Amino acid sequence: MSHVLIVDDERDLAELIDFNLRGAGFSTRLAFTGEAALAAAREQSPDVVLLDLMLPDLSGIEVCRHLRANSQLRDVLIVMLTAKSEEADRIRGFEVGADDYVVKPFSVRELVLRLKAILRRSATPKESVPPLALGPLRLDVTAHRFYVEGQETSLTALEFRLMEHLMARLGRVQSREQLLEEVWGLSSSLETRTIDTHVMRLRDKLGNARALLETVRGVGYRIVDPTAG
Repeated sequence: MSHVLIVDDERDLAELIDFNLRGAGFSTRLAFTGEAALAAAREQSPDVVLLDLMLPDLSGIEVCRHLRANSQLRDVLIVMLTAKSEEADRIRGFEVGADDYVVKPFSVRELVLRLKAILRRSATPKESVPPLALGPLRLDVTAHRFYVEGQETSLTALEFRLMEHLMARLGRVQSREQLLEEVWGLSSSLETRTIDTHVMRLRDKLGNARALLETVRGVGYRIVDPTAG
């Protein structure tokens, strides 16, 4: 049974989420402040943290930073839950290590599907496979490490899966709908804007190799071979 820590100072909403997640087979714990969330996570490590951005003490961003800095909690899956839908807010959340982002108001059914999908992906065992290499890029799937020009670059769990998916399909355009279904594990009927945000963050982390991640206008994205003519 997967354990979810629900962090939101809107008690009615938190309790509604709690009720629905328990009905879907999750174990849950509620926290209404950032400090309470960190204490709860240290006491019982969650599989997923549903983290509101606006909290009365620490911000969700600060809570996320603390979790990622803790050696015992750094691999916990973090899904931001917030009313802030501006692109800058979404980027900031992903920048500090959020794995997904759900904007209020949201469908509780969609939230349950997102949690099941992200947990399913994280639980899938990786066989020992050779690292993927392309020009200055090297992705070690087994060790879950990524390098740009020989320097290790930190990726969130979703960024890593996205990079792995694109590198394994060198030169092939992947539509936003394909990425949502195959990387996120979600129905293509749901919004695809989050993919654009992830791609933008991933491209920034590629530095001088950012041109290898191409946008095919009106279609999607692809990784290209730097040696191709």
